[in-house]
Amino acid sequence: MRVPSLTLVAASAVLLASTKPPPAVTPLGPSEEPAARQDGDVRAADPLGPSEEPAARQDGDVRAADLLAKVRDCTPVSRGRYRSDAGAPAAVPVCGLHGAVFWKADMDIDCDGRPTARCNRRTDPQFYPASTYQQSDGGHLNAERLPYIVVPAASRVWNPRAHGVGGGSVAAVVYRDRVQYAVVGDTGPRDLIGEASYATARRLGIPADPRRGGARSGVTYIVFKNARVSAIEDHAAAVAAGERLARQLVSGGTARGR
Repeated sequence: MRVPSLTLVAASAVLLASTKPPPAVTPLGPSEEPAARQDGDVRAADPLGPSEEPAARQDGDVRAADLLAKVRDCTPVSRGRYRSDAGAPAAVPVCGLHGAVFWKADMDIDCDGRPTARCNRRTDPQFYPASTYQQSDGGHLNAERLPYIVVPAASRVWNPRAHGVGGGSVAAVVYRDRVQYAVVGDTGPRDLIGEASYATARRLGIPADPRRGGARSGVTYIVFKNARVSAIEDHAAAVAAGERLARQLVSGGTARGR
């Protein structure tokens, strides 16, 4: 969530004033590809520590180019448009596909949920220790490890549930030549769109520091209708479902959840 309570902001300010903030760090991942430079629409880098495994990787073998070819044109399903950031113009519609919805936006970093070494009140001044949706054991999501995206809270502009989108819905996030499967794990402000977990960013090669990371543009979020994993924390299940649904989408069929 990008809008914290005033209490959290005040608490964070006191803590930041009394404690020297730690250096930016990154999550676990299997292969090296740090984002060490400012490059076009990518925000400030999130450098790796000496023993870190960088997380940039591709989920499945459906090509980013094939998915992007399906989302060139937009048939709006939202009644209006969203801002990518507070103060930005409302320019992002939610668009419809056969069996999916999508939007093209930036990526802000969501660290909310279970406190971890890289997602906590010291590393993220807007940190909130809860996620809208919980794991099967009732615990809050781990943004550092679980790829998830954030959808706007229901409003007159768009109601995600009316389009088969809710907690645990399977999504494909596309950035440049990479595809990352994720779930819907949190909700954000009613007027903003374009946010995903720390883990999602790292796996796409996007700097994941919650204060300085993210991507200014070029991120496509595709959410499959009525397709949810039974355990929101089961990333392997999200990848399997996402790959199957993405294949259906690029082959010209309707992506259908089971």
